[in-house]
Amino acid sequence: MNRTLTRTDQLIHQFDTVLRTLVPHAAQPSRPSPATPEIVDEPMDDDERRHAAGLMRINHTGEVCAQALYQGQGLTAKLPEVRGQMEEAAQEEVDHLAWCDERLQELHDRPSLLNPLFYAASFGIGAVAGAVGDSVSLGFVAATEEQVGKHLDKHLETLPSGDRRSRAVLKQMVIDEAHHAQLALEAGGARFPAPVKAGMTLMSKVMTSSVYKL
Repeated sequence: MNRTLTRTDQLIHQFDTVLRTLVPHAAQPSRPSPATPEIVDEPMDDDERRHAAGLMRINHTGEVCAQALYQGQGLTAKLPEVRGQMEEAAQEEVDHLAWCDERLQELHDRPSLLNPLFYAASFGIGAVAGAVGDSVSLGFVAATEEQVGKHLDKHLETLPSGDRRSRAVLKQMVIDEAHHAQLALEAGGARFPAPVKAGMTLMSKVMTSSVYKL
């Protein structure tokens, strides 16, 4: 039998999600990393390794933001089916979070020190979007995933040629993010106007520029 979660149960679950998102190496993926043992990097010099790590740190923080966004939206979403969709998408984002974290370890680097700040900001944005209405909330998911897809495409272009393992991870993330955006629109998500998307692009630039080294 399925037990109805109490308010306390929900708070414990939320706190557990925060810990698994922000504590390094705590996220547990449901799918194996696309960077399989058969995929081997070519030699990279120190500058190439640092650049690859900077890009993967940006992607890791992006997944921290995604977790917070989905958690905030799921908390305030009005329709149960929308809430369920948020939770399903969030699980795939956990995979991305864990894959990026693993890749940072392989590159002998660390996640961003700014992750708690970006988590809190994204959670608040998600909660507000969910409270406004499911159409806006789903539309925000679609627009966010569109932004993420553009970042991933740029990273695939600028990754060092020898970084085959990061490339494998990012290629699968591109597929998943596009799927999330499509599902959000099909579920009734609003299509945001260009000025709103421009504002989101500006915010994402603030995140990427600050996280690349920090």
